[in-house]
Amino acid sequence: MSMTPEEKIRIDAIEAALLARWPETRIAPTLERIAALTDILGSPQLTYPTIHVGGTNGKTSTSRMIDSMLFEMGLRTGRFTSPHLESYLERISINGQPINAAELIFSYNDISPYLDLMDSKFENPISFFEAITALAFAAFAEHPIDVGVIEVGMGGEWDATNVVQAGVSVITPIGLDHTEYLGSTLTEIAQTKGGILKPGGFGVFARQESEAAIELLRKAAEVGIDVAREGIEYSLASRAVAVGGQLISISGLNESYDDIFLPLHGKHQAANAATALVAVEAFFGDTA
Repeated sequence: MSMTPEEKIRIDAIEAALLARWPETRIAPTLERIAALTDILGSPQLTYPTIHVGGTNGKTSTSRMIDSMLFEMGLRTGRFTSPHLESYLERISINGQPINAAELIFSYNDISPYLDLMDSKFENPISFFEAITALAFAAFAEHPIDVGVIEVGMGGEWDATNVVQAGVSVITPIGLDHTEYLGSTLTEIAQTKGGILKPGGFGVFARQESEAAIELLRKAAEVGIDVAREGIEYSLASRAVAVGGQLISISGLNESYDDIFLPLHGKHQAANAATALVAVEAFFGDTA
């Protein structure tokens, strides 16, 4: 990404300020700080519809596929994922491309005074992830976008991204991850990851182990939403190796999609594509 020397200096300074926040808070089961921060910012995350992507395996790939499909359908998209590989700007994408330096600087300057204000109001200051989540929300509202694709950082129920009101909540395959924080069993982990399911929304569940599947269905019933489950309401119908990737067919919620070229290898990526496609179907209300 090209930027002027002045922008590079400012981008590096912003990164240093954000990273200085990284270790200073213990992980706590609360959305109090991020809720207060987004509230004082005017709740930017509520100014556009959202697809929220949680789970353990394939979150980022699924988020990228959802984002790509929506953009190809003519929507202005904002995608928030983590972690990044080279630059923290990669976490915040607009229309499939990392946010540019000027946009990032503008949005950070907009929220920075409120970060300091919130730091003074709580025992523990705003964390790195809370700050960059709020930064993404603000950047998307400023752009503006038609839809946000927001990937959960860790867990779900108490993750900073969970101040969104998602119309579609996606749960990719759940495994034993971050057990020191989320629990030692699939049921416990599914309980917190299922915390992104919201009343009035729709759930899309990738194939799960039985313990996780039972807990996710319990949570969906608790909040009163319909769901689509891989292998039941939708499925990866077939896949075949092709040059540079694979050809896949997907049985969606109301129709089948045949001979889709996926420029990625592996059955897991084909399954991610099926989940992503159904999430897009659900976003457009094609759930009958």
